[in-house]
Formats: sequence, structure tokens, C-alpha cells
Amino acid sequence: MSLLTPDFGLLFWMLLSFGLVFGVLARFGFPVITRMVDERSEYIRRSLDAADEANRRLTEIQQQSDAILTEAQSRQSEILKKAADDGNRIVREAKEQAAAETKKQLSDAVNRIEAEKRKALADIRRQAALLSVDLAEKILHRELERSESQQALIEKLLEEVESETAKN
Repeated sequence: MSLLTPDFGLLFWMLLSFGLVFGVLARFGFPVITRMVDERSEYIRRSLDAADEANRRLTEIQQQSDAILTEAQSRQSEILKKAADDGNRIVREAKEQAAAETKKQLSDAVNRIEAEKRKALADIRRQAALLSVDLAEKILHRELERSESQQALIEKLLEEVESETAKN
């Protein structure tokens, strides 16, 4: 007997053992193994689908985030521009208001100066009139100390009044 060629009985029992083991495995083992492989492949497929869905959602979220960021930057630019415009407008209005206030104060000062000037001129005229009256009174007093001067003045005044009434 050779070691390389098996005996017919050994071959029979080996085939029978193999057939039995194969039959038991085919009946009980292979369905469990194939079911487990199928479940595992289904789990992997679901995991891949979930990963694809997660990637899709992540892409959508990133696009939304980019859109929100762009909109926020746009709004920020608008707000900054509006704030700058408002600042310039406030400064311009403040300058205009200051110029108007300065003009008003200058006008008021000119009016006060004019009023003071008129008042001073009226006062000077009043004082000049008083001085003139005082001077005229003193001159008349000196001239009218003599009775013939008084008589001459009265006659002269009467003639002027008569000539005035004759004209009218």
C-alpha cells in the first residue's frame, strides 16, 4: 500500500463523511452563513446609503451656509454703508445747523448794534437839542434883557405870523 494512493474503504468513508458534513452544513450551516452574509451586505448597503444621504445633506447645509454667509456679508455692507451715509448726513446737518445758528447770532448782533447805534444817535440828538435850547435860551436871555430888543423881537415875530397867515 502506498501513501499516495488511498485505499477504496478509506476513500468511501471519507466521501461519506464529507457528504454527511456537507449535507449538515448545506441544511443548517450554509443558510445561516448566507443569511448572515446577506444581512451584513444589507447593513453595509444601508450604511452606504446613509453616508450618501449624510454627504448630500452636508453639501446642502454647506450651500445654505455659504448663501447665508453671502447674505450676511451683503447686509453688513448695506448696514455699514447706511451707517456711513447717516454719519455724513448728521455731520452735514450739524454743519448746516451751526452755520444757520452762526448766521442768526451774527444777524442778532448786527441788529443789536444797529439798535444801539440808533439809540446812541437819538441820545446825541436829544442832547444836542437840549444844548441848542439851553444855548438859545442863554442867547435870548442876554438879548432880551433890554426892553427895546424885546419889543423888536415881538414885532418881527408878529410880522412873520401875519405873512404866514396871508399866504394861507
